Amino acid sequence: MGLTTEPTTRETRRPLNRWPFSFADSRLNPWRGLGGLPREVWLLFATNLINRAGMMVLPFLVVYLTRDRQFTLGQAGFALAVYGTAAIIAGPISGWLSDRIGALPIMRASLLMSGSVVLFFPLAHSRGAVYAATALWAACAELFRPASLAAITHVVASQQRKPAYALNRLAINLGMSVGPALGGFLAAVSFRAMFLVDALTTIIAGLVLTFAPWHAATGGRSADSDSLDRRDTRSLLHDRRLLIFLSASFLVGIVFFQHESALPLYLVQYLSLSPAFYGALFTVNTLLIVALEVPLNGATSHWPNAWALFTGCMLFAIGFGSLAVVSSATGVLVTVVVWTFGEMMLFPAMSAHLGDIAPVQQRGAYMGAYSMSLSLALASGPWLGTQLLASTGPIGVWSIMFALGALAAVLMVYGVPHRRPLRVAVAAGS
Repeated sequence: MGLTTEPTTRETRRPLNRWPFSFADSRLNPWRGLGGLPREVWLLFATNLINRAGMMVLPFLVVYLTRDRQFTLGQAGFALAVYGTAAIIAGPISGWLSDRIGALPIMRASLLMSGSVVLFFPLAHSRGAVYAATALWAACAELFRPASLAAITHVVASQQRKPAYALNRLAINLGMSVGPALGGFLAAVSFRAMFLVDALTTIIAGLVLTFAPWHAATGGRSADSDSLDRRDTRSLLHDRRLLIFLSASFLVGIVFFQHESALPLYLVQYLSLSPAFYGALFTVNTLLIVALEVPLNGATSHWPNAWALFTGCMLFAIGFGSLAVVSSATGVLVTVVVWTFGEMMLFPAMSAHLGDIAPVQQRGAYMGAYSMSLSLALASGPWLGTQLLASTGPIGVWSIMFALGALAAVLMVYGVPHRRPLRVAVAAGS
């Protein structure tokens, strides 16, 4: 009752609020703040939703190559390695180009070019042609992510970045809940139909960005962005805070990507749980993200960056580390819920933090370096997890994952400037 009857002038004193969730700000509706996001953020939401709803070739690439092209499992797996290697290279290139010609042209070109490559991908028959087409496809498709992250940073104010990035992830997760399921149906009928649908949705997403109005240019400057912009824009290797952050994101990325490698092996081989149970865990993860990620980041948008980054990393550490002592299906489900909350807090906070520390003229480069760190974690994390599981057993691998997650949490706090997030928190309430 007191929250709704206080005089309006009290709302200007939000910096005095010590509650971790700003319910008064959101009027008990954390989704309310999305109405203040720029039109360009919603345009990116629609673009990502269309693109990801048609994303089906990559999840079924190994199936396609082994069944339709008669590749061995090793040869098909190498195609995925080619894709991952090209993705690692494409991230920094995307960031570099975004800083020089703008994020919007890079996003448009990425979607239109990658859609065209997917459309003609079935024409590749030999192994060399397939590997070349895969590398070209990855190089085009993976240009999109760093550019889109930089675009959000340019058009959204500092205190709105976490909700904006959460909204971006909502579109991705909603789309991915449709794409692979539809792809499985199409793959059973016709692989060529799967490629056609994937290509057309990607091209349509590119056309949305091409013809829809995009007026905001470099908005979203925070209270002290001018002082940041005066920094020397030398090589990223000279920014100690960025290097610490990238190290932390790489470590926590290794922990996160165990859900694709060590986790299913542990559930099936050590706990004797069914593959269907593992699939159901993905459903729980997706439903939680769709329902809670945007409200959670809206309600915590006034938090200092260090709080969200530390909390997210520790929830990953606890969620995966707890598997060392968990042996029941219920216990596993609880651990998934824990690290899903870490996922919802950490990834929007990492993008928002980079937006705060990057000079305006290097935002694309910073996002490209961040994308590369996660791509490296994806390339090495699943292999490391499976090797540790085989050599040290469940207790060993999950204890090591706890240690990596906790170390990432410490690095996040150490690398985040302590005064700046506090000023952002005040600005959010001014």
